[in-house]
Amino acid sequence: MLQKTPTLKAFPRDKTGSRYCQRIRAKGQLPAVVYGHKQNPEAIVLDFKEAVSHINKGEKVFRLGFEGKGEGQVVLLKDLQFDYLGTNIVHADFARVDLNERVRTRVSVHLIGEAKGLKTAGAILMHPTNEVVIECVVTEIPEFIELNIADLDVDQQITVAQAKLPGANMKMITDPHSILAQIVIQQEIVVGEATAAEAGAAEPEVLTAKKPAEGEAGAAAAGAKGAAPAAKGAAPAAKGAAPAKDAKPAAGAAPKK
Repeated sequence: MLQKTPTLKAFPRDKTGSRYCQRIRAKGQLPAVVYGHKQNPEAIVLDFKEAVSHINKGEKVFRLGFEGKGEGQVVLLKDLQFDYLGTNIVHADFARVDLNERVRTRVSVHLIGEAKGLKTAGAILMHPTNEVVIECVVTEIPEFIELNIADLDVDQQITVAQAKLPGANMKMITDPHSILAQIVIQQEIVVGEATAAEAGAAEPEVLTAKKPAEGEAGAAAAGAKGAAPAAKGAAPAAKGAAPAKDAKPAAGAAPKK
């Protein structure tokens, strides 16, 4: 592992901030930070193509080659930041480590073999957890962990507890109940044509139609309402006709002399 540890050319940077980092990336460089071992964090700059090419290969441990400082500090890749699309790396975090130090790091899980359950119609392979956290010595960090799924059948699953680590001194940190791989049957929900036909044949209720129980009452009400216009249409009293005996004068009328 140590012989394969790549060296990244690193340069210190005095300025920080999003605008300054944008200028760095525009020059084909990658802003990064190094921390740990009770030392102050140090802002650095890496060659973008060189760093990303090693990171994409799954490498975790590097040497930072500062000019005039010998072999360089051994560091462990701890975190990556991506752009808003989640595709391009825009920042990297490294932690200073010793070669014999036990560290915790994320390792990807590679599925190998062809699951026999996939021969069943409608079967699909699920891979919910594609990386795990392990603890081991820096020099023993694997690039990935292999998981054989050849015997995996429908409605079966392989959990983290069933995964085998490549080293005897390695320790699994991820929840042992987390599912690494499983095979399920993809189901489709089909709407019955009969149900759809019944729904289409149903007639909407006419809210303005008269209900049978209301027919007689409605007719009586209609008759009562029809009588009112007739009363209003009656001929008015003849002009100059004498008022009825003992009748009181109309309001506002002048008293008779």
